Order: sequence, then structure tokens, then C-alpha cells
Amino acid sequence: MHLDDAASATVLAVKQQARGVFNIVDDEPAAVGEWLPYLAKCVEAKRPKRVPAWLVRLLTGQVAVTMMTEGRGFSNAKAKRELGWQLLYPSWRQGFKEELA
Repeated sequence: MHLDDAASATVLAVKQQARGVFNIVDDEPAAVGEWLPYLAKCVEAKRPKRVPAWLVRLLTGQVAVTMMTEGRGFSNAKAKRELGWQLLYPSWRQGFKEELA
């Protein structure tokens, strides 16, 4: 998600003295294997190569492997409903395309 979207949600939460946990994410959850090649294309880079999980685990640890391979999408419905939050870039695709063009 775009930094401006995260910042706007934070400002709303602080101004409203919101309590609780909010998932501040865009509207389109995606696995790394989906968004990383798209990002590379947007910046006219080579398509990323796949790296074996055992090698990533060795270099960065299990948490990184889990985030990259098993991460699931989150819902931003509570932030939209309770904070009145609206995203500038509802989709990571839109954000990459517009900001990196």
C-alpha cells in the first residue's frame, strides 16, 4: 500500500483518539509472487527470480519465509467504517502504475 494511505489512516486514528487495532492495508491483498513481478515491470526491471525457501530462511530467518509464502490478506473494513478512511490508491496495482510511471 502507499505511504500516503498509511499516513492518512494514522492521522485519522490520532485525531479521533481511536482505540483498538486497525488493519491499514489496501483493498487488494496479493502474494509477493503476484505483486513483485508487477513492480519489476513498472520500473522496467528484469522479472525477479525465484529463490528457494531454504536459502531465504538461511539469509533472513523463518519469519521472512513465512511472510513471503504464507501471508494472507487482511481486511481494512474496520478502518473504513470506524475512521471514515478512504484510500488514495485502493489497489497496489494502481499505486505502482501511477507512482512509478
